[in-house]
Amino acid sequence: MIRIIFVLIGLAIGIVSYFFGGGEPEHEVIFTASAPMPIGPYSQGIKVGNTLYVSGQVGMTVDEKMDTTNIQGEVMQALKNVEAIVQMAGMEMKHVVKSTLYVKDLKNFSKINEVYKLFFPIDPPARETVQISALPKGAHFEISVVAIK
Repeated sequence: MIRIIFVLIGLAIGIVSYFFGGGEPEHEVIFTASAPMPIGPYSQGIKVGNTLYVSGQVGMTVDEKMDTTNIQGEVMQALKNVEAIVQMAGMEMKHVVKSTLYVKDLKNFSKINEVYKLFFPIDPPARETVQISALPKGAHFEISVVAIK
């Protein structure tokens, strides 16, 4: 009998919190003028609770310029864009737990890592690197991340 009472109390608490406590978790759109405007129908970042999802960033500046002659420069700018979005969400790069790198040529792997480790010098996030055939705006590098604070 006591077990049934606890189940009913738990069910009542769940129903009350769903209808009066917000139901589904709310998300916050993260935007900063310190990173390029999205080039499509997506947000720079979305924060749900203490988790931030940052959309893919290429090496484009806020004035929509991109120097594709040097992979290290592209990587540096892309990571600066990510950092600006992460900071706008009230986080730091040390909160990044997962990153995905998209590259046009894996021969640039060591050059990419030279710059990447500047942003993640200690306990770098989990990561995968994928070679792809094309990226927006003629980029050679793109990165997306997930951060948790």
